[in-house]
Amino acid sequence: MSSASMIAKKLRKRQTDAEKRLWKHLKAKQMEGVKFRRQEPIGKYIVDFASFDRKLVIELDGGQHADDMRDAGRDAWLGTQGFEVLRFWNNEIFENFDGVLEEIRRRVVSHPPPAPPIEGGE
Repeated sequence: MSSASMIAKKLRKRQTDAEKRLWKHLKAKQMEGVKFRRQEPIGKYIVDFASFDRKLVIELDGGQHADDMRDAGRDAWLGTQGFEVLRFWNNEIFENFDGVLEEIRRRVVSHPPPAPPIEGGE
């Protein structure tokens, strides 16, 4: 098991209250039938939630992320890998949960998976 996988496993066991609350609505394909993973390694990063089908990453941030330039670099790198990154503050999960879910739902629906290759085409 890689070190990133081991760290991700530890993070899954120590979820924040905000992560637990959102995960209840993302797990088991509850969000428009889309599979999400939690605390998932992508490259050298571990993201809070990811849908590889939709190339969508969801990050929940606490106060330690305010004005964190590393987040911008991380988001830019994820963008070069084809991922769209949605960021929410932890307090949004508790103060505007329906709005957060609606924003995720909107992105999931408007971010369809890539079309399969056309058979017999060149």
